[in-house]
Amino acid sequence: MSASDSYPLVEIFESLQGEGRNTGRPCVFVRFAGCNLACPWCDTDSAEKFKLTLEELVGEITSFRAKSVVFTGGEPTTIAGMAELVAALKEKGYYLAVETNGLKSPDWLAFVDYVACSPKAEFASLYDEADALREADEVRVVASSESVVEFCRSIAKKISATDYYVSPCDRGGEIDFATAKSVLAALEGWSLSVQLHKILGFR
Repeated sequence: MSASDSYPLVEIFESLQGEGRNTGRPCVFVRFAGCNLACPWCDTDSAEKFKLTLEELVGEITSFRAKSVVFTGGEPTTIAGMAELVAALKEKGYYLAVETNGLKSPDWLAFVDYVACSPKAEFASLYDEADALREADEVRVVASSESVVEFCRSIAKKISATDYYVSPCDRGGEIDFATAKSVLAALEGWSLSVQLHKILGFR
C-alpha cells in the first residue's frame, strides 16, 4: 500500500466493547466500509462515508484516550493495507482486536491480539473454502432462527476457539432473546453474548 492510498471508512469512535469476552473494555472502534456478505438481518451501515490515508487514520486513532482498537465493519479482512496499519499501531503499543465473519484469513491476523469471528449460518457452505478462518479467540453466532443449532455444531469443528457464544438477533431494534435461549439449550459449552451497548444505550 502506497502512502497515497486510503482506507474506506464508515466511522471512528471511542466506546466500550459491548459483546463477547472483552465486554466493558474501552476501545477505539474503526468501522471499515464494504462487506463480502449481505445478511438479511444485518443492522450495520457499511456504506463508505470517507477515506483516510494510513498516516491520517493512525492520527485519528491516537487522538482518543483508549489504547485498545477494534477493527470492525463491514469486513476488515477485505481491506487493503491492513498489515501496514497493524504494524503502525503495534509499534505504538496498541492492543488490537478484529471482528470478522471468518470467510478470509489474511496473514496479518497473526499479528493482532484478539480475533472475534462471527460466522453467518446463511452462508454456511462458504466456510468450507480453503481460505476461511480456522482459529479465533472467540466465535459468536447470531441466533437468527432455531435452525442455527446444527451450524453452531459444524462451525465449532471448523474454527478452533477458546469461547463460543450465541448472540440474540436484533431485528429493527427488537432483540430476540427467546430464540437465543432455545439455541443455547441445544448446545454444549456455548454461552450467551448480548450486545450490551444496545441494552444500555451507548454506541
